[in-house]
Parts: sequence; C-alpha cells; structure tokens
Amino acid sequence: MANWIINNGLTAFILVVWMAINIFLFLWFYFFYDLGDEYIYTRHLLGSALAWARAPAAVLNFNCMLILLPVCRNLLSLIRGSFMCCGRTMRKQLDKNISFHKLVAYMIALMTAVHMIAHLINVEWYNNSRRGSYDELSTALSNLEDDNGDDDDDNATTYLNPIRTTDINAQQTPTYFVFTSIAGLTGVIITLALILIITSSMEVIRRSYFEVFWYTHHLFVVFFIGLVIHGTGYIVRKQWNMELHNVTFCRGRSSDWGRIPQCPVPQFKGGPAQTWWWVIGPMVLYIFERVLRFIRYTQAVTYRKIVLHPSKVLELQLIKNGFKMEVGQYVFLNCPQISQLEWHPFTMTSAPEEDFFAVHIRSAGDWTDKLIDIMQTLPEGAQGPKMGVDGPFGTASEDVFDYEVSMLVGAGIGVTPFASILKSIWYKFKISNPNLRTRKIYFYWICRETHAFEWFADLLQGLEKEMEERGMADFLTYKLYLTGWDQGHANHARIHSDKDTDVVTGLKQKTNYGRPAWDKEFEQVRKENPTSVVGTFLCGPAVLAKILGKKCAKYSDVDPRKTRFYFNKENF
Repeated sequence: MANWIINNGLTAFILVVWMAINIFLFLWFYFFYDLGDEYIYTRHLLGSALAWARAPAAVLNFNCMLILLPVCRNLLSLIRGSFMCCGRTMRKQLDKNISFHKLVAYMIALMTAVHMIAHLINVEWYNNSRRGSYDELSTALSNLEDDNGDDDDDNATTYLNPIRTTDINAQQTPTYFVFTSIAGLTGVIITLALILIITSSMEVIRRSYFEVFWYTHHLFVVFFIGLVIHGTGYIVRKQWNMELHNVTFCRGRSSDWGRIPQCPVPQFKGGPAQTWWWVIGPMVLYIFERVLRFIRYTQAVTYRKIVLHPSKVLELQLIKNGFKMEVGQYVFLNCPQISQLEWHPFTMTSAPEEDFFAVHIRSAGDWTDKLIDIMQTLPEGAQGPKMGVDGPFGTASEDVFDYEVSMLVGAGIGVTPFASILKSIWYKFKISNPNLRTRKIYFYWICRETHAFEWFADLLQGLEKEMEERGMADFLTYKLYLTGWDQGHANHARIHSDKDTDVVTGLKQKTNYGRPAWDKEFEQVRKENPTSVVGTFLCGPAVLAKILGKKCAKYSDVDPRKTRFYFNKENF
C-alpha cells in the first residue's frame, strides 16, 4: 500500500476531493429542493422527481466548469512552468489532464442521464396535473393563470405548471412541450450533442477514424451555447409570496384562494439561470486559448529537411522564428492543404541544442497518409505545403533530467520523445555540461517489425561511440525488443550470432526477440541503484502503462533511503 501511495497518492487525493465536491453538491441541492418550503407546491405536482432533476443539474454545472480546463494546453504549460520550483509529484498531475477530462465527461454523461429522466417524468406529471388527473390541489395549482404578479421580477407570475395549453391531444402534449419550450428544445439539442461527442470518443473510433472524433468533438460549442440558454426556460418554479400565503394553512383551501385574506392566490417565479455563473470563466479562458493558437498558426514555418524513412515514417525538420523547446515536448501540426480544422499532436524528436525542431510521423490514418503522399510527390529540395504549428507543450518526459536514474520505455513510434532526450544527452556530453544530474539511463524499445529500428539506429550508434570514447559505456544501457518475428528471423540471428554487431540494427547491443521480462528488469535496476530515485517514463499503449505502473509500485521501497520508482506516462 505504501508503495502505491508513492506513485498515486496525490492523484488519489485529488480524485477524492473532486468526488467529495460532487457528492456534496448533489446532496445539498437534493435536500434543498426536497425540503425547501418555497417548493412545497412544486413538490406536490412533481414529487421526488423535482429533487432528482435539480441535484444532477448542480453537479453538471460544476463539471461543465471543469471540462474545458484540462484541454487548455497553453494554460497547462503556463502552470507547469510555475511548478518547476515545486515537487515533480505536483507536475505529474498535469500530465494526466486527458484522463481527468475523460473522468469529468463520464460524470457529465451520468448526471445528464439522471437529469433527463427526472425531467421526462416531471413533464408527464405536469401534463396529468394540467388535465385534472390527480387531486383537487394539483388541479388548482395547474389552473393558476399566467398573469404577472406583484413582484418586480419580470419572471414572477402566478402560474406554477409550465404546460399552459390543453388544446392538444393528451398523449402528444409532452412531446409538443419538449420541442416548443426553451428548456425542452435546448435539452434535446445538448443531449444529442453530448451523445455524439461521447460515442465518437471511443478508442476504436479515435484510433481508426480520427477525423470523425475531431469534428464531432467540436459540437462542444453547440453543447455550451445550449447549456447556457437551457436554464432560462424557468420550468422549475418556486413560491415567492409565502409571507402572505401560508402554505400550511392554505393548501387544503384551494377553493378559497383569493377569496379570504389569509389565502391570497400563491404566486411563483423561476430562475435565476445559474449555469453561466459556473462556465463563463472557463469559456473565456478557452477563447483566449483558441486566439493564441490562431496567432501561432499564422506564424511562418519553413522546411529544413524532409526525409521518408522505411515503414512509412516521415521526418520533418522545421524552422520557426522564436521557437524554443525542451526535451520530450510535443507540438500540434495543421496542414491546410489536407484540412483547415484538423490539428494532430506529434512529439518532437530533435534536441533543444539544435537550431530546428523535428517530428517523425508514422502512417496511422487518413491525415497522416495524405501528408506522406504529398511529401512523396515533392521535387527534391522543394518546400512542403503550408504547415501550422502550435506549441511546444510540456509532457512528463521534461522531468527526465530531474532523476539520477531514468528508465525510458518506448513502443513503436512511441520512441520519439526519447529520441529528443538521447540527442540532448549526446549534446550535453559533447560540451561537458556540468549541470547534467542524470548518471544512468536504461532505454527499452519494443517494436513489431525490423524496419522500425532503422531511422533510430544512427542515433544509438552515435551514442555508443560517444560513450566509449569518454569511458562512459555504462551510462546508457539499451535493449531493443522485436515482437513481430518468425522462425526465419530467429534462424538468421542464430547464424550470425558470433558477429560483434546485431544483424537487425547494426548496433553492438543485440536485438531481443519477444517482450521484456519486466520483473527481471526492475529487479536488476533496483540492484544496480540501491539508493536512487528512478524515473520510469513510458510513451506507449495503456496496457503497457498498467504493467509498468504496477511494477513501479511493487519494486519501490518504503524507506526513502532506498530505491523508489516513479511512473510517468506521455498523454496527448
């Protein structure tokens, strides 16, 4: 348990606080509407469905306030920079922004379902009360006229039941009301928008049809506009003349309302609409975010070099005035020739010491395929199409040099942030940088096919040579794993096993066939670094993240004087 707390304690605390606020808001507003005297008459018409509709609405407001903040990339980068003086554990939370964004979205979906079902019941009960299907008091409350009351508030009127007509067939009235009232129509619109946003965000859609995910996700604009307007329908109303109209005395004397001084006609009002109080701040921040992205988009970007590597991996070396980066950071790219709206994230593979920034792009969908096709048709030495660049943005890998010992794990193209790190290390050794704190790096790269190693092998060969010349061959331990192999690969490797270099990569370190035995690897790292804090960094699939997260907890020692593993994962 203590080992788990080392890696996940602060995250768990933040989630507990978030959940506690959700529970508090739900219970507070549930009992406010279930016990409040001003809603006695409203509850007589709607019963407990009133509280079941309003309590989720409060939780929705809170989470709609939060949902945009984790995707304000520039805001997160600003916060990350302000936390550089603080502990790495605090900065790690910013790397889980997308996970928190999803969690908040799930809460919004759940509360929307409860809110919607409760209001569908409310509309049905409003309709039945309007048609006299219930008791005398319900009929009297539903038949109150909609003349303005004595209150100065324009929303204060006598009526309580928002269904004002009985000229339509009783079975069709709820549907008519939903599609003709402000609250009903906006409720339908934002629910449909939310359904499309959530369903298109599923992993299978996002991976295979990113464009569908991208475009439908921008329905959030429709969602927020509808959300702000939704509360102005004022279908949930409360009594405002309670001092003149004593409910306890008058509720059983509906026939005497307005006829005796003790029971004037009860008057009701709706609102005020509260949602905009919650979301206006995040919406303004997000607008600033989009304006800043647009400004960056308009800044000129030139191509330094375009290289097409094996396995359809495209390398772009770009130059942009004033662009400064750190290791492991990423940028968003937009190619107007392909799409004016789509932006895709790519980790930079260049080092901060270089006078350009580079990305490696693997063929993984329509957008990347079109970009590679465009680059293949260019004449040699020609500039590529216009490219918009937004960034750079920070990731967990920025903290790699804060650890004495680092374990870097890349899967496939997930090696890109570590290319930047290893290049930067090479430059730091070239100039004998005295500020380099890291004294040992373990690098693991897991690939399905041999061609994937080719574009990265030159960098590793350069590092091998540099470390040997400086007598620091032990500084970098790297292991390459080939998971997609057949018997032919194995036989070929066995025949050439006596060679000094690997038959696949040309490196001195031989390629391993299969997957890493992580228990063995972590045990070895702990044995070789008995008193170190080890940063474990992954850029790869969620399945591998779960495995490494568990291993970090398993092999971390509670004693702060001994080995501790801190898990960090790249998130886009």
